[in-house]
Amino acid sequence: MTMTDPLADMLARIRNAQLRRRSTVRTPASRLRGWVLDVLASEGYIRAYERLEEPGSHPEFEISLKYFDGEPVIREIKRISKPGRRVYTGVEKMPRVRNGLGVSIVSTSQGVMSDASAREKNIGGEVLCTVF
Repeated sequence: MTMTDPLADMLARIRNAQLRRRSTVRTPASRLRGWVLDVLASEGYIRAYERLEEPGSHPEFEISLKYFDGEPVIREIKRISKPGRRVYTGVEKMPRVRNGLGVSIVSTSQGVMSDASAREKNIGGEVLCTVF
């Protein structure tokens, strides 16, 4: 069986690992996943991530999850644009997550970035997911 939505798979792995209070979680590596992890790290939702390449196996990302007072920093992580229904938005209609407390991750012509960066650069794109 092939995976139809690798990004949703990564978000589910992060969600599940946090429910189990794991410090790290692994997910297969891809460029899109790396770009989303860059945004999560720069916005302070994860500690860091690193690419692991063991001979004879596919490369993986090991994501270090972040907790504050024993609670996960990511309270909610949700896939918005799905393979069956892509969600595109212009800069003026960019969704605000929890009145600016959360962040939307947007795939634009200038790369994957947070909604704040996209507004700053005045570009819209595909809303990949929201994090709060």
